[in-house]
Amino acid sequence: MFHFPGWVTVRAIYQQEYGSPQTLALTELERPSIRRDEVRICVHAAGLHIGDAFAVRGTPFLMRMETGWRRPRYGVPGFDVAGVVESVGANVKQWKPGDAVFGACKGSCAELVSAKQDHIAAKPNNLTYAQAAALPTSGLAALHALRNVARVTAGQKVLINGASGGVGTYAVQIAKAFGAGVTGVCSDRNAGLVRSIGADHVIAYDHSDFAAGQQRYDVILDNVENRSLHDCRRVLAPSGILILNSGTGASGLSLLWRIAKPLLLSPFSRQRLRRYLSMPNRKDLETLTSLIDAGSLSPVIDRCYTLDETASAVQHLEAGHARGKVVVLVQSDSETAGTEP
Repeated sequence: MFHFPGWVTVRAIYQQEYGSPQTLALTELERPSIRRDEVRICVHAAGLHIGDAFAVRGTPFLMRMETGWRRPRYGVPGFDVAGVVESVGANVKQWKPGDAVFGACKGSCAELVSAKQDHIAAKPNNLTYAQAAALPTSGLAALHALRNVARVTAGQKVLINGASGGVGTYAVQIAKAFGAGVTGVCSDRNAGLVRSIGADHVIAYDHSDFAAGQQRYDVILDNVENRSLHDCRRVLAPSGILILNSGTGASGLSLLWRIAKPLLLSPFSRQRLRRYLSMPNRKDLETLTSLIDAGSLSPVIDRCYTLDETASAVQHLEAGHARGKVVVLVQSDSETAGTEP
């Protein structure tokens, strides 16, 4: 039996205005309400990714369509959550108080959050809450790119640019689980990590240029977009697919052109140039759990921070050198708690 505090207010990380991570501060907010199709979750851990840094700064400007034009509409960072269901809405049948869950929500850097019932799944038994919080957004992004967009099959050659990052570490493992031969591009410092999670070959960008090699790839998942389309297409198989998945490195009209260019060129080429959206849903979260249970997938966590260190966590993400995922421990035992003996 789980016992929950009698919350009137909850501790949360909050910002009133867009700006640097230093605008984030620990504060007290009202206990969140829930709609009929939502659950309220006692948060043990929150996973962060680069989208959280964008949301804090309000850049690129198009992001404000979702987060608020002049100032943050909600102001609490974090899209990924792992914790225990505290209460459920009137229409919720799948979940009950005490269920350990993980998934996607709004503002997970708080002690208590609300989430749509179809955006969460049962927490994998063999993961801690910290590991489970590292899984949803980045794990789904990798799954949707490789399964839904590329339709990777056994024997294909797949290159992952940014293989040591949040999406990249999942993409390497998922591509291997699908039977592909995987080449990971990362720094020399991270080469051992990328090999350890299953990459058949590693190209260290400090010493080699993947776009200058002779190998041709059936699928390229580019999580960095630090090379031109021309360069990437040169090492893409004649009927291969290039999936672009980066929101960094451009702004304003340059960003719009970078987003649109591959989509405009693709109809005139045998090579397929794609962008995509990854949306959370329970079925695909359960697919990730199946891969976890099969031993084919394991979260890679770079660092864990306490709730009052969230600004430092976002700053670390912005630096661009995180190895795997960054996690905020909302409950102090979240890094070790939550696994079955």
